[in-house]
Amino acid sequence: MSLIYIRQAKSVDVDKIGEILHDAVQFLKKSGSPQWQSGYPNCQTVREDIKNNVAWVLTVDNQVAGYAAVVIGRDPNYEKIEGAWHDDVDTYATIHRLAVSRKFRGMHLSQFFMSDIISTTYAQGIHNFRIDTYKKNKIVQHIATSHGFVRRGIIQVVDPIDPDRLAYELNL
Repeated sequence: MSLIYIRQAKSVDVDKIGEILHDAVQFLKKSGSPQWQSGYPNCQTVREDIKNNVAWVLTVDNQVAGYAAVVIGRDPNYEKIEGAWHDDVDTYATIHRLAVSRKFRGMHLSQFFMSDIISTTYAQGIHNFRIDTYKKNKIVQHIATSHGFVRRGIIQVVDPIDPDRLAYELNL
């Protein structure tokens, strides 16, 4: 039986996280999605996430197997939405850059990771969550909806290829 848990990322994790993000970029490209094809996210993004205490890793038997950034508070990308948020008053956590290593694909670890992120953040008193993804990223759409997220509309992000993102919200 494997030991699986999440923890905050550390500087020593950056190279491994960079590999995971590189794998995710390649996976998205092969699946026909232009998401993350413009050089973002990268190791500098991860370093900034660690500095800002928003970087989390999923570990399997003490190996870094996944990465996500969980930002609590207002996200400028979420200020304007083509649609409407259900709760636009209370503090929310935004889940960004969710990725799992190709070495662990098929083990449903992204489901476990998302569940643990929600539980850990909920324990901190945050009951509202947001996530966005590219319209061709069916995997993240499935992960979100399987955890009770509801599609609320379309937001815009800084992306030279396609700035439109499907925006999801979970209110607990």
